[in-house]
Amino acid sequence: MEKHISVLLEESISSLNLKESSIIVDCTLGYGGHSSSILARIKKGFLFAFDQDSEAIRHSTNRLSAIGTNFTIIKSNFVNLKEELLKRNVHEVDGFLFDLGVSSPQLDDIERGFSFHEDTKLDMRMDKDNPFSAYDVVNTYSKEQLTDIFYKYGEDKFARNIAKKIVEYREQKPIETTLELVDIIKTAIPMKFRKEKHPARQIFQAIRIEVNHELDVIEPALDQALSMLKVGGRVAVITFHSLEDRLVKNKFKEKCAIDKKIQGLPNIPAEYLPDFRLVSTKVITPSNEELEKNPRARSSKLRVVERVK
Repeated sequence: MEKHISVLLEESISSLNLKESSIIVDCTLGYGGHSSSILARIKKGFLFAFDQDSEAIRHSTNRLSAIGTNFTIIKSNFVNLKEELLKRNVHEVDGFLFDLGVSSPQLDDIERGFSFHEDTKLDMRMDKDNPFSAYDVVNTYSKEQLTDIFYKYGEDKFARNIAKKIVEYREQKPIETTLELVDIIKTAIPMKFRKEKHPARQIFQAIRIEVNHELDVIEPALDQALSMLKVGGRVAVITFHSLEDRLVKNKFKEKCAIDKKIQGLPNIPAEYLPDFRLVSTKVITPSNEELEKNPRARSSKLRVVERVK
């Protein structure tokens, strides 16, 4: 496997404010880039890491074992983080890291079906044990359902026409492969718009989000993480598209807001101040140096919140 480059690595690790004895949860282990940096810095602490992908877990177990033994990997979606941590008698945590979306090795593994450049079976499952795949979305959803997810998760202006073409095509035969789907998408988009960006990019994103319930799990998982955070602890979230970023931004804004009724008062009593603060009011984005090394980082954004009381 090619070396996986973790996005916003230094920025996200430094934003967690790690101490040697920190208890940290990496909610999106992936291929262990962020986790290995964390583990190296918390010699007397402990790392819990979540992932649904068996291949990523296998790879990361070896990678982390070379650094230390003070870690546990949990094969589960991070929406179950509170339940899984409580099972292990963990009630308070110093930091949570979320690196949302699909990882580069998943994109690069042709057989996983995430890429619209390679021909393979329609799949897009982050958890291979999940029986529901992109094939099911493309071949069983109604025209209305497809239109809805293409608008909502792909923000694609040709959503309705693409859905119509898919439904027409599958009346003859099921749609089985990624490039078969790409060809259908192309027929639904006027030629002049095909040159702007790959015509299937947003549709593949929409199907992937639907298959993995990516947006449904963000808000409940953030609520759980924030509820388990120690005073002085931080939650850092890396996002890759506007839909994810909007959810994170709004959640953090809501948690850091002063009640509107008392906002303008000169001296607000401490008990009325919010429990959280934004570590940086400006969103953190990759440096030019990082973008040169890793163009895939271009859309990434980092937001960090700290519990202050």
